[in-house]
Amino acid sequence: MVRKTIGVLAVVLLVAGVAPAWAQHHFEVGATFNSGLSDGVSGDSFLAPDGNIYDRIDPKNGFAFNLSIGYNFSPNWEADFIYAHQGSSLEIGGTATRTIGDMSVQTYHGAVVYNFLDEHAHLRPYVLGGLGATNYGDVTFTDSTGLSRSISGQSKFSTTWGGGVKYYATPNVGIKAGVRFTPAYIKSDSAGWWCDPYWGCYVVGNAQYATQIEIGGGVTFRF
Repeated sequence: MVRKTIGVLAVVLLVAGVAPAWAQHHFEVGATFNSGLSDGVSGDSFLAPDGNIYDRIDPKNGFAFNLSIGYNFSPNWEADFIYAHQGSSLEIGGTATRTIGDMSVQTYHGAVVYNFLDEHAHLRPYVLGGLGATNYGDVTFTDSTGLSRSISGQSKFSTTWGGGVKYYATPNVGIKAGVRFTPAYIKSDSAGWWCDPYWGCYVVGNAQYATQIEIGGGVTFRF
């Protein structure tokens, strides 16, 4: 995967380097390397064989990277596809904290990006928002009896929101830094009853989201 990524970036850099400076930029490709901060959800308490009570499940923080490809359909508006990968582990918490096993977290989002200022400005702040999915990978572990077990991965609907700044050293090559927040819907807990004189009474839920926060920087090429 790393070799393929380096190869793609090398081709993009070559194309960007030979593109005429006066040309309108229709495409933008980028890669960022981030500190991935993760948070999970709480649930019903259960007494485990080790004597501890657990009521939370979380992915652990880890290194993350993302790749994006975008189409500029105006000087300021851009449509992006963003893929991100974070190395993580599945962790349960309560009266004690225990790491179950290694797990990957991958996200796939279509996003709309607004780039501020003129297209030819060296420094351009940006904001983005999008929809997509977060995939939590399979977890393989050994239980307390020595048996090998696995937990199947799942994909969940998620949104993504972020912003930052791009600095173009040349018309085609730049660097960028930013932050991106990605909440994935996991479940809803019953929060009680709500009664209305017109609609009647119904159960309302309290939605829980697992979140990923990426903070970092990388490179961007446009052509």
